[in-house]
Amino acid sequence: MAFDPRHQSRVLLDGDDRAAARSFFKAIGFTDQDLARPLVGVAHCWIEITPCNWNHQKLAEKVKQGIRAAGGLPIELNTISVTDGIAMGTQGMKASLVSREVVADSVEVVARGHLLDAVVGISGCDKTIPGMVMALARLNVPGVMLYGGSIMYGVYRGRRLTIQDVFEAIGAFNSGKIGANELHEIENRACPGAGACGGQFTANTMSTAFEMLGISPMGFNDVPALDPKKEEVAFETGKLVMDLLRKGVTPRSIITKKALHNAIAGVMATGGSTNAVLHLLAVAREAGVRLSIDEFDRISRKTPLLADMKPWGAYTAPEMYEAGGMALVAKRLLDAELLHADEMTVTGRTIGDEARAARETPGQKVIRPLSNPIAPHGGIVILRGNLAPDGCVAKVAGHEEKVFRGAARVFEREEDAFTAVKAGKIKAGDVVVIRHEGPKGGPGMREMLHVTGALQGAGLGPSVALITDGRFSGASHGFMVGHIAPEAAVGGPIAALKNGDTIVIDVAKRRLDVTLTAAEIQKRLKSARRPKPLYTWGVLAKYARLVSSASDGAVTG
Repeated sequence: MAFDPRHQSRVLLDGDDRAAARSFFKAIGFTDQDLARPLVGVAHCWIEITPCNWNHQKLAEKVKQGIRAAGGLPIELNTISVTDGIAMGTQGMKASLVSREVVADSVEVVARGHLLDAVVGISGCDKTIPGMVMALARLNVPGVMLYGGSIMYGVYRGRRLTIQDVFEAIGAFNSGKIGANELHEIENRACPGAGACGGQFTANTMSTAFEMLGISPMGFNDVPALDPKKEEVAFETGKLVMDLLRKGVTPRSIITKKALHNAIAGVMATGGSTNAVLHLLAVAREAGVRLSIDEFDRISRKTPLLADMKPWGAYTAPEMYEAGGMALVAKRLLDAELLHADEMTVTGRTIGDEARAARETPGQKVIRPLSNPIAPHGGIVILRGNLAPDGCVAKVAGHEEKVFRGAARVFEREEDAFTAVKAGKIKAGDVVVIRHEGPKGGPGMREMLHVTGALQGAGLGPSVALITDGRFSGASHGFMVGHIAPEAAVGGPIAALKNGDTIVIDVAKRRLDVTLTAAEIQKRLKSARRPKPLYTWGVLAKYARLVSSASDGAVTG
């Protein structure tokens, strides 16, 4: 039986008993002819505080034009965003991961409350991207996610800049390596216009992962924010969602176990952000697919690192787009027999079809050939050990070290660690430990870019490690281990650490350990003092009560 494009809105709008509902719509200009069309939500995250989402209103209008042209009635709706790059290093950063749940919840509530037949989600800043896809998976009405696009790179003295360079310039300034004028020039030039952070940081990691997953059309997300083609793909997205609606193709038919594995392989091949682990676990949960953190490691072990991308590499997201984009990465994975080629995408073509249609720019250097990978394995690994019995995440892209052994320098919050770095109190060989920054303990699992950037800027990146129950920005690089579970706030072993304890990070063995006996760890945990909660009411307190472990995606549902 054919799928009814008005499978939900008929209940809302048809018949004499629904005259009041129709009257509300007519108050803002809709006609009877309009209301006979399918209702298609166009959700976006425009907010006047960040370049990441600055183009969303314009893109929404183009998506709406595409929906109208294809016979639908677009309904524009707004949700929120918290911009990591602005909030970083402050208490405001605690709201970042919380915002992912708010985005998903708010889009779901509007779509359910008004019986929308389909939804397009336009995303930009880091958490809005998985938040939109989580909403689509929950609703399971025909839907597409379109990424607003990467910012272009800035230029300073012939060097191509991203926001990563500003954070590292802060560290260089604080250590006396550059002056105030140079810091200010880098600040002024790093972000030249609309779009999300320009390396393979979290935003671009998730946008490309969702092309591999199939919930975004291959190549659409790759187009930079200010490229004229972005408005063209927005229009096509509007037409595409109507095609999905007529066919009755829903997100859960696309977000399968094998498709998630394709997305993970894409993350590994591009040296993507550790946040992909949290977000793909969360999306899998919303789609009803069982996925564990150990699957990330299994895929990483066999997936070569191919894209030479910032923060650890040489190139930016717009340059990857020019080289051939994510379709070319998919083609490499297909050739290596590492792609589940028969998984369907929102375009109606399989991911294998999309990969075979890839076009490589002659002479490009961003995406390596299979014969010459940057590394034989992916950029992220999962560690376990007596400090992380439930697992943790390490980013290994960009460095060859397999083992780091050092003395713990323990801090109860990010600000104290940053102050120590700024004051020159962190030395080569130290393992910086930042705890009580997990999903519950933060609450909100802050990213540590202020600290990691300061370490890199001070020249300590190669000689210092950092471990935390919090997160890392996609712009972080170096010997970093995050998402340690269980977290300190629920009695995880990281709460037992003291200054001077010897910590061993062994990537080859996939271990994170402290050289203490199990009995000593348990003895210390019994006497460990937990900081009083900073938030006892409001959204952060509610989040702390509801949120799951990082090893389960830090979800609240």
